[in-house]
Amino acid sequence: MNTIKTAALMALLMAIMVAIGGALGGSSGATVMLIIALAMNFITYWFCDTMVLKSYGAEPIEREQAPELYGLVEKLAANADLPMPRVAIIQSDVPNAFATGRNPDHAVVAVTTGIMRALNYNELAGVIGHELAHVKHRDILISTIAATMATFISYAAHIAAFFALRDEQRGAVHAQRMRGVMPAGGCQPDSDGHFPFPGV
Repeated sequence: MNTIKTAALMALLMAIMVAIGGALGGSSGATVMLIIALAMNFITYWFCDTMVLKSYGAEPIEREQAPELYGLVEKLAANADLPMPRVAIIQSDVPNAFATGRNPDHAVVAVTTGIMRALNYNELAGVIGHELAHVKHRDILISTIAATMATFISYAAHIAAFFALRDEQRGAVHAQRMRGVMPAGGCQPDSDGHFPFPGV
């Protein structure tokens, strides 16, 4: 079911981008946005774990670097009948943990040093078990795509505001030029019924 949701979200993101491209640049704009949307969907699907880890400054670890944490994740993954995910640590005092990756075979569980200090073994097991539940139900890719959509919509709103402001400024300049061309008392027809304009 979540696979269908993921495909639907990716299709929706593409449709939104193409619609915005068409509104701003016609058929050429729609084509450009279609290409960008395809690239974004490809990158989001295949490299979502790498992007998320880099955005948080998470460092993947091996068993030797944090044996207790690594062993805990390994034990919980085995209990949930999941492949062993990669484990990453974020150097941050903020208590936090999350899972990312496109599917259970390519999942990553990341925790901050803050949550490792704040929680005991059993409490941390509860948090990591919750994250592994997201992996098992394939929620993590949906969350990543949803975040990508939110980011794009935010940028699109800024771009639309820029174009709207530019069009408004152009309209104001055009109005000023027209006022400079039109006579102060308005344009009156000559004896032949024509409306003369300066310089014509």
